[in-house]
Amino acid sequence: MRGLCDQIMWSTACTEQAARTTLILSPMSSSGELFRPVIGIVGGIGSGKSEVARAFAALGCEVCTSDDLARRVLAEPEVVAQISTIVSTSPESTSIISADGSIDRARLARAIFASSEVRHQVERVMHPRIEALRRAQFAAAPASTIGFIIDAPLLLEVGLERECDAVVFVDAPQATRLARVARARGWSAEELARRESAQLSLDEKRRRATDIVLNNASTEELSANVARILAVIRRRGPREGVVRV
Repeated sequence: MRGLCDQIMWSTACTEQAARTTLILSPMSSSGELFRPVIGIVGGIGSGKSEVARAFAALGCEVCTSDDLARRVLAEPEVVAQISTIVSTSPESTSIISADGSIDRARLARAIFASSEVRHQVERVMHPRIEALRRAQFAAAPASTIGFIIDAPLLLEVGLERECDAVVFVDAPQATRLARVARARGWSAEELARRESAQLSLDEKRRRATDIVLNNASTEELSANVARILAVIRRRGPREGVVRV
């Protein structure tokens, strides 16, 4: 794991000082511009990826949350029509349209997890549109932005890691994750397992990550950990072979 776990063991005071120093001394990109890394966030459901994204945002990063973009895409009339047709003509043949004409996200989720073919077809409609919105958001970010964060549930599955200088795996104990989704979404252990079965395994996500941050303590400790991770990533510099878009 290249000593990744060692990166999250430090005192808050040292972390804050290291982060301040490293952000000032961040390396330049090959074009001579100040290096602003693209960082992907992955982890298990309920691990707290959104919390980590907010911590990055507090440090001056531009955060793109795919779930937020997906909501915008699902509101597009053309998308509503396409996805409704996909689901209604599938073997499950169910309606996902609410009384107000919008897509019922809960029904759509059930249809997606019931059929891999439906999931793939819906992804082919959604992902290009989400990608276009993400690129537009990053392009419009202010010059003061020090990094770009991609918070996407299927970041590795759809190959977005090729655009990332770093991939941060958010780690949290199974019991903690289950307690979070039970409280926030009313899920059982069986439902959590079913949802995660449609994604890469946690071991595979951890293996493909460049950095790990633990999220099983206080918000203050998490913020300090994220500051340290960002400092390490910026000091490391651009990752070779990254696709710049």
